[in-house]
Amino acid sequence: MSLRKRWLSAVFAMVAAGSAQAEVFKIATTAPDGTAWMKEMRAGADAVKTRTEGRVEVKYYPGGVMGDPATVQRKIKIGQLHGGAFTGGEISASNPDVQVYGLPFLFRSQAEVDAVRVKFDQRIKDGFEKSGFVALGLSGGGFAYIMSARDIRTRDELKAAKVWVPQGDYTAEVAFKAVGVTPISLPLADVYTSLQTGLIDTAANTFAGAIAFQWHTKIKHIVDLPVSYVVGVIVVDKKSFDKIAAADQAVLKDEMAKAFARLDQISIEDNAKAVDALKKQGISVYQPNAEETANWQKVGAESAQSLDSDKAPSAEIIKAVSDELAVIRKK
Repeated sequence: MSLRKRWLSAVFAMVAAGSAQAEVFKIATTAPDGTAWMKEMRAGADAVKTRTEGRVEVKYYPGGVMGDPATVQRKIKIGQLHGGAFTGGEISASNPDVQVYGLPFLFRSQAEVDAVRVKFDQRIKDGFEKSGFVALGLSGGGFAYIMSARDIRTRDELKAAKVWVPQGDYTAEVAFKAVGVTPISLPLADVYTSLQTGLIDTAANTFAGAIAFQWHTKIKHIVDLPVSYVVGVIVVDKKSFDKIAAADQAVLKDEMAKAFARLDQISIEDNAKAVDALKKQGISVYQPNAEETANWQKVGAESAQSLDSDKAPSAEIIKAVSDELAVIRKK
């Protein structure tokens, strides 16, 4: 082959390689590396790359390396990142309805959660588009429980605690204020250090989450009463999403939805194992009696009356979920 032909062949190869360059979605999260959330999201990313024949790739930045959720969302807006995996509270400013599952004492069991989510998950995911996001997956992390370095057995005792709420989680803030607590708002990644220094001494999380973020080394007591249901959602910038072919969009949605569906079941199993692990660590788990349980559960009704309609889930979705729960409970 002549030098000219070899040169032309090399040029054509470079052009072909450039045209086949992958569209890379850079996605950040505070979820620690090595957790089930990261493992399943990476499995979803691998499946996307395989099914799109390398046209679409997903690259993760775990453990909060890209900053707190608010910083990540700013980076998405300016194009430095393309998406993020957040808790419902962390991303609620873009879609307040995502917090409807986390309303205090809304659900009584996992079965109720499952039945309601079948009807409302897609509606919640669709609600992100008005803020310029596409929700690829939504998953449940389980029920959050009050965990503390101090022995808390009643609502009145909670008033003396230094209570954390997730930064941006409006409904959690309102719920604690309804109890008479002025909570301390911090990013999730700052909780461990704040427990260590004493800035806070009380927080709410799932059993598995307490272990994943190492809180179990700082807490001593848990109130065995589910406060709220935690969800996680992965979103990408709609402008970036629209750049890829429709067939690849469908693959990205499909594989991420599958990953988050797997996480639903994994979270149930992990939380069941985690509560036993916490007990073995010497953490006491207090079970309130019926009277005290009812007293705690009044928080739901009290906080609902204080919700600002601009920041809270819409009245329509709250009513729709409540009506659905009433039907479920009659059955």
